[in-house]
Amino acid sequence: MPEGHTLFRLAADFQRVFGERAVEASSPQGRFAESAASIDGRVVESAESAGKHLFVRFDDDQILHVHLGLIGAFAIGAGPPPAPVGAVRLRLVGPTSYADLRGAITCELISTDKLEQVLGGLGPDPLRSDADPDRAFARIRKSGKPIGALLLDQRVVAGVGNVFRAELLFRARLHPLTPGVRVSKRRWNGIWADLVDLMVRGVETGRIDTVRPEHVDHGGEVYVYRRQGRPCHVCSSMVRTQVLQGRNLFWCPTCQRRR
Repeated sequence: MPEGHTLFRLAADFQRVFGERAVEASSPQGRFAESAASIDGRVVESAESAGKHLFVRFDDDQILHVHLGLIGAFAIGAGPPPAPVGAVRLRLVGPTSYADLRGAITCELISTDKLEQVLGGLGPDPLRSDADPDRAFARIRKSGKPIGALLLDQRVVAGVGNVFRAELLFRARLHPLTPGVRVSKRRWNGIWADLVDLMVRGVETGRIDTVRPEHVDHGGEVYVYRRQGRPCHVCSSMVRTQVLQGRNLFWCPTCQRRR
């Protein structure tokens, strides 16, 4: 599933390509035909992301709300659009570019009130200027759930996915099954600062690269994510994995010793 930095980049690309321009909207697949017709010819005023959500605002106050889910993609192309291929839920065409949406779990037109409702249900997004890490910590310190579960709860922190979760906890030397109530404010402040840095880097580079300079000689861009059964870059212990709430955890039993 695309993580928060991917949606942030997508929103920036939308703003750059379609901002202040009228777009043609259609639904080649047909499932979004009525809504596409209502924004056809409208001007894109702005595009922004919050966590894993994309919001595109039009000049008639309608807002396109997209959540890509596990397999969704909103691909932007240059030039005249080719004939649609596959199940294109929504196609937007501007003067110089087009964008095709496929496979999203959410594609809807919403009002400003609904936008505020969606945003109100999300935790702070490290890439947004209005993010308040203390709001996330207030939930964490009251919970007996593992920190590995809390980090994937979009009501706690918006935009974190399985890759960032695994790598953040490794870099913090924190076992993913540590209860939230045992995470100190000082530890959380460090995790948040690291998350902001990693996500900003992800926006700039378009990928998640979490390995510190002193460990780059070991190869690879991550420490533990999907490296189960392979030696840790730092201590050579074998990386472990376990399913938690339907998602795989990854950690080093030595660097992230459970206390």
